[in-house]
Amino acid sequence: MMQRRISAIVVLSALALPASARSAPSEQTFVVRTTGDLADLCADTSASDPLMTAAQNFCQGFVVGTYQVLLQVDAGRAKPAFCVPTPPPTRTEAVAAFVQWAKANPSETARPPVDGVFEFLTQRFPCPAKP
Repeated sequence: MMQRRISAIVVLSALALPASARSAPSEQTFVVRTTGDLADLCADTSASDPLMTAAQNFCQGFVVGTYQVLLQVDAGRAKPAFCVPTPPPTRTEAVAAFVQWAKANPSETARPPVDGVFEFLTQRFPCPAKP
């Protein structure tokens, strides 16, 4: 229920922006309606692209913000959904792993982006089984 609310908030805020494109970053690229849109935006772009820095900053901000909210939601569960190791991966490492995961799991790319980040976290960082 909480996850759907979070997804709805993110989707509604994204709707205030123009439609997304799947090529080099443009102002329209910054709408992330799906996990695939987010992965496309997060993928490395050409250093000569004038929106490359903005795309990377948006991507990392979106992913880190989503992660922080999911940590709070997860804290309220009896059993955590994901267990990030200590020390955690760097933001760059985590984003690169998310992009690779999205490319390897095309069936997940139609999900809302928050749901995709959650699914990535649960698959990438499963909690160990208690003996």
